Amino acid sequence: MATAKLLTRLELLEQRVNVLETLPARLDALDDHIVQLRGEMHAEFSALRAEVQAGDEATREQLRTEIRAVDQALREEIRAGDQALHEEIRAVDKALREEIRAVDQALREEIRAGDEATRQLMRELNQETRAHMLVLHEDLVERIKRIGEGPPSTAPAGNKAGGATPRRRRG
Repeated sequence: MATAKLLTRLELLEQRVNVLETLPARLDALDDHIVQLRGEMHAEFSALRAEVQAGDEATREQLRTEIRAVDQALREEIRAGDQALHEEIRAVDKALREEIRAVDQALREEIRAGDEATRQLMRELNQETRAHMLVLHEDLVERIKRIGEGPPSTAPAGNKAGGATPRRRRG
């Protein structure tokens, strides 16, 4: 029985050795499969990279196109707003100028009316002053005449020769 066990064990060992003898061929086949898989993966990754780069370039070009379109639309909108703003400023400027002219004209008329009223007042005051001056002048002439005639009956006793009273000195 020991021999039968030994024979069984020997057969198992031979089977295992046979299996192990096929192992290098299987490892070579596996190595070939790994090399093939590696080549395929390299090709796939390269293709994927190329697709991603192409997709990135397409995305970039699409973004550039969209940005240009938005930029152009914004520029046109800004130009339109700028033009509208210029027109509004011109309208406001025109309205302000007209308002300033109207106020200026009204102010000039008011000044002219005030000037005329002032001139009229000055004429009246001048006439009044002339009338007062004439009265004062006539009064002065009358007084001088009276001084030249002397007092009618109150002449001093010592002054019989001349008949005129001495004048007072101012001073």
